[in-house]
Amino acid sequence: MTSAPAAVEARNLSKEFDGRTVVDRISFAVPRGTTFGLLGANGAGKTTTILMLLGLLRPDHGEARVLGHDMEHDRFRALQRANFSSPYVSLPHRLTARQNLTVYGRLYGVADVRRRIEHIARELRIEDLLDRPVGQMSAGQKTRVGIGKVLLNNPEVLFLDEPTASLSPESATWLRSFLGRYRDSTRATIVLASHNMPEVEAMCDSVAFLQQGRLLEQGAPRELIRRHGKQTLEQVFLEVAEAASDQQRGPGDDA
Repeated sequence: MTSAPAAVEARNLSKEFDGRTVVDRISFAVPRGTTFGLLGANGAGKTTTILMLLGLLRPDHGEARVLGHDMEHDRFRALQRANFSSPYVSLPHRLTARQNLTVYGRLYGVADVRRRIEHIARELRIEDLLDRPVGQMSAGQKTRVGIGKVLLNNPEVLFLDEPTASLSPESATWLRSFLGRYRDSTRATIVLASHNMPEVEAMCDSVAFLQQGRLLEQGAPRELIRRHGKQTLEQVFLEVAEAASDQQRGPGDDA
């Protein structure tokens, strides 16, 4: 009996910019219906990895696959069934939330866009934002509208880059719960990039630690905590990252 193919796969992915390696031969596989966390500090290579998985950046080496499709050569078939959100990618500010969502809904070929937007607005509690220009919204409100954009095409795979970065603690907790319910009800797969350790520990079935483009460790959060004899995933990450830094410095380097 063969196992079902992974929803998302990175196979020896590498990327360089101006001679500097920002993603260095990383590999992982994300089973369908699970949440996978890319965990690391800013500049660790999380966003670059997601962009390669989306087919928006061509890897220098390796292969990215989503829903069985090679993202360098066949990405449009996969992207019909996936979506991406980041608080660092702005929607057009002069358009209202409804206008933005309508444009994206038509691009995705969503049937009955108006009804779909109304449904998403109720689910995300953004009805009062629909007719407000995006440029007049707070960062947190823009994030919630951006999540609405992600859900327009009922994606089987969601790529989320720091989804709660601009939210209040209360709003962030609510959004994490909402995303968990969406995943469980649709069997969607979520790839989450974050440096928020408690968030990743709470949301993810498995995680990968990235530092300076290198994959240091991966596994289920509870298993990693048990294996390293720590209390939290953050403590595990700090231990692994420090060990990697010591190894890079070498025995003769100053601390």
